[in-house]
Amino acid sequence: MALSPDDGAGASGIDEAGSSVTGDAASAKDGDAPLVLDVVVDTRFTPLYRILRFLVRLVNAVYFRTSVANKGAVPAEGPVIIAPVHRSFIDFFVASEVTDRKLHYMAKDSLWKNGTLAKILPSVGAFPVHRESADREATRRAQQVLDAGEVLILFPEGERRTGPVVEDLHEGVAFLAARTGATVIPVGIGGSASVMPKGTKIPRPRHIHLEVGEPLAPPERGESGRVPRSRVHRLTEQLTVSLQELYDRAVEVAGRY
Repeated sequence: MALSPDDGAGASGIDEAGSSVTGDAASAKDGDAPLVLDVVVDTRFTPLYRILRFLVRLVNAVYFRTSVANKGAVPAEGPVIIAPVHRSFIDFFVASEVTDRKLHYMAKDSLWKNGTLAKILPSVGAFPVHRESADREATRRAQQVLDAGEVLILFPEGERRTGPVVEDLHEGVAFLAARTGATVIPVGIGGSASVMPKGTKIPRPRHIHLEVGEPLAPPERGESGRVPRSRVHRLTEQLTVSLQELYDRAVEVAGRY
């Protein structure tokens, strides 16, 4: 899914802004119109969030025997984009192991049609996105999360992929980092592809290993006060190289893709 942000470079402070914010959310039905929603970023560790986070970590520890290297690389405060490789649906869950901070992520907007879920989802870090459209609202909400100094999970590959090569990253991560000053944390995930390959419904109880990379600083603004497009490209290139190294290392430790 590619989500187009505002085209006005003046608003973003990025020269020739035309990048895309990329994430992975469950698909909406063809023809569905995006919901118009006023969603506030909930930064609280609500009781429901704490319970769900505990259950996810319990499953990660017992069922997947998840291990994490270099967890301390994630900043304790300030806006952060967690940018993992994406080979399995289960990546959403195991990626939560890289930090104790509250996490925010995209979810399909149709879930907000249920009144109860509409009240619960923001408290657990979710915000709506319409997958079938160029959803500027998703871009705005992602920026709101980071402007609030929170942590956003965003898969730079855009969707689940197969194979050992990390390539053709979308520039949404670098674009948001430039726009908000967020630190980017690349994460390699080894073993998840064999635990829950695309198309399967029940994960297998196998070891998953995460390699957390060193922080990548957001692109610096030029003398004009704007971020040159070339620096956004450069951050995407750095992220590609880092993710490949981390993915290779994570796979080696896990013993499988």
